[in-house]
This record gives sequence, C-alpha cells and structure tokens, in this order.
Amino acid sequence: MQQAMQISQKHVAHSRTEPGCISHAVYQDPEDTLRLFFYEQWQDQAAIDAHFALPSSQAFVAAVRTLVSAPPSLHIFNAEKIN
Repeated sequence: MQQAMQISQKHVAHSRTEPGCISHAVYQDPEDTLRLFFYEQWQDQAAIDAHFALPSSQAFVAAVRTLVSAPPSLHIFNAEKIN
C-alpha cells in the first residue's frame, strides 16, 4: 500500500499543474486501508479528457495496476454547487 500511495501522491502533484485542474487529491479509506479514493475537480469535460489522454496519466494507471489485486474502478459524477 505504501508504494501505491507514493505513486498516487506523485500523480496528484503532477495533475494539480495541469490546465483545468481545480483540485486533485488522494485519500486512504479509514475503514479499508487497502483502498484509495481520488477526489478531483476539473474545469470541464475537455480538461478531464486531456488529463486521461496524457502519457503520465496512462503510466500512472499502468503502474497502479501492477500493485492491486483487483482492477481499479472509475466513477465520474457531475455535481452542481448549491448556494
């Protein structure tokens, strides 16, 4: 888990520098310490698409896949701010 977290933190730091990134973070689930949760906010869908298309993002996914026992799952939710 330590190696996965280190790789993830490096990915998060790089992602924060990308155009359209509002926030990007990784958290370890306190109820299942073998699970990581990524919270990301992007300016728009184009920024998300550009993020996933980057070789660095693809390399991150490939690296993490070698460390996990099950394939990662990805869920993208669109949310609106409530004033």
